[in-house]
Amino acid sequence: MKDVLLSVGIDVGTSTSQVVFSDITIEDLSSGFAVPRVEIVGKQIIYRSEIHFTPLTSPTTIDAAALRDLVTLEYRLAGIDPHAVKTGAVVITGETARKENADEVARYLSDLAGDFVVATAGPTLESVLAGRGAGADVRSRELSAPVANYDIGGGTSNFVLFEHGEPIAASCLDIGGRLIRVDRSRGVITYIADKIAALCASKGIALRVGDRADVAVLRQVCTAMCEILEMSLGLVPKSALYPSMLTEAGNDVVLPRPLGHLMFSGGVADCMLVPNDDVFVYGDIGMLLGQAVRESAALARVPQLPATETIRATVVGAGTHITKLSGSTIEYDPELLPVKNVPALKLTQQEEATPAAMGQAIRSRLDWFATDGSAHPVAIAFEGPAVPSFTAVQGIADAIVDAMAPATAKGVPTIVVTERDLAKVLGQSIRMKAPAGHGFICIDGISMRGGDYVDIGAPAAGGTVLPVVVKTLVFH
Repeated sequence: MKDVLLSVGIDVGTSTSQVVFSDITIEDLSSGFAVPRVEIVGKQIIYRSEIHFTPLTSPTTIDAAALRDLVTLEYRLAGIDPHAVKTGAVVITGETARKENADEVARYLSDLAGDFVVATAGPTLESVLAGRGAGADVRSRELSAPVANYDIGGGTSNFVLFEHGEPIAASCLDIGGRLIRVDRSRGVITYIADKIAALCASKGIALRVGDRADVAVLRQVCTAMCEILEMSLGLVPKSALYPSMLTEAGNDVVLPRPLGHLMFSGGVADCMLVPNDDVFVYGDIGMLLGQAVRESAALARVPQLPATETIRATVVGAGTHITKLSGSTIEYDPELLPVKNVPALKLTQQEEATPAAMGQAIRSRLDWFATDGSAHPVAIAFEGPAVPSFTAVQGIADAIVDAMAPATAKGVPTIVVTERDLAKVLGQSIRMKAPAGHGFICIDGISMRGGDYVDIGAPAAGGTVLPVVVKTLVFH
């Protein structure tokens, strides 16, 4: 049995915004009377929008109305009813994610785009989505070697390292083609990001807003920006300024083993592939930065692979790679679905070692998620026993029901997410022990971390599976 989910990816980036629609095919791969095993078996892009410049009302504010108009137009051109969309993501990326109204804009777009489109952002998730959209995950499986992707956009450069198709490291640097902007009509610099100004000062490069856009000087700046990328990969020694160029303090690029291959995606990758004699064609230094990366002798020492997607990598990743499936052995109340933006109450291995420790951990942390004294749904997330005995499952169910009793009394449903395969029996045990009529969702096969959020979609494939999106590092 096959089913097709219509997915959308909406990427609101520092420089550009775009929309991609995809069909995600899921199928039950079990045979005969075996337990259903539903997996994603195909992903096909059915519509790619034009690439629009991200509308801003000021350097710190997104023009939400204009952006919504752009997205609405692309839905109409694609012939897509927003309510037909079953999964996907609105991803506000790069410098745009730091705008004053980024959170508001994401909610604005999420309301437009169907019942299960999520509003999500954050440098780590963006890195993974861009890498998947560029094809680095697939190439790492094909080559049986580590493959990294650098997605160099307008405001940030997102790094991810894949091994055997899975991301094992991710980071982000404040390096991008839109961090210096140029008024083409007057030939003067109109904007310099603070971190780039500090980088210029460290190199003794005199550069100020209002200066003439001198190509030779800006080439020096782009060379210095490219050196930061080289430092991140261990190709040249790191400078004292390097740590300040990290988007997230302390979250440096990690290379657990020598880098096998390197890809480049993002708008600057397009500039690398298609040079233009007008270096300020986009009103910024993207073309010059692309030239600096292309001509880097240090980066050339790493074998390079072509990306499947360049400027569209993040939006393609958001539209076709973000969804996971939880099924076969799940238990849930259909009327509760879909649910969105549920924070994870993640238990450590020590906390899930005994029912007593589990119950105490849940009780002590429920208040973290209360707003104005009101209880809200949380996803109790843990690994679960490798071989769950009847006694162990009953103990876990007792711990969860007891610890959630104050929230249950206020009508808050219980949501449980486990990594190991025990949601069916655990869910049935919770149903027997919880008050009559209490709603709950129990899914498995999903890994979460503290600080993550989860969205669980409406049932698919005849109710045997639920599409799930785990959102990491939402709106820093």
